[in-house]
Amino acid sequence: MREYKIEAVVHICEMAELSEADRKLVEAAKQATEGSYAPYSKFLVGAAVRLEDGTIVLGANQENAAFPSGLCAERTALFAANAQYPRQPVVALAIAARKGRCFLAKPVPPCGACRQVISGVEDRFGQPIRILLHGTDGVLVSEGIGPLLPLRFVDGDMR
Repeated sequence: MREYKIEAVVHICEMAELSEADRKLVEAAKQATEGSYAPYSKFLVGAAVRLEDGTIVLGANQENAAFPSGLCAERTALFAANAQYPRQPVVALAIAARKGRCFLAKPVPPCGACRQVISGVEDRFGQPIRILLHGTDGVLVSEGIGPLLPLRFVDGDMR
């Protein structure tokens, strides 16, 4: 048996340490929580993606009485961006979550399905997506989905 060691590097930053563009994206994700429809979980999640040309596209989680029919904020933002701007690579994604009026102290990472979609978007455009996970105690920053999904499945795996 051989061992395969996987390491991940994620930075923890204060908002003030982020670039102006990243701060703007995190604030857009926080604003996007207003579009959340979460009558069951009361867990409001917003996402904002920044495209290569600087365009910002928002997404928010959408719940449904038939629970599997809902969709996470990250995927609503990424799918909207790809539908509206199909040739514009996504360069950054910010996620924020709150319960009631209060944003969570601990950053909320994307679920497994969203991590797979982020991986697919990176693969599609051949470049990593900077991921910013907002929490009132700090912002986690990952340079691409790799640290959050180290053994990922991409198109090339089907060949």
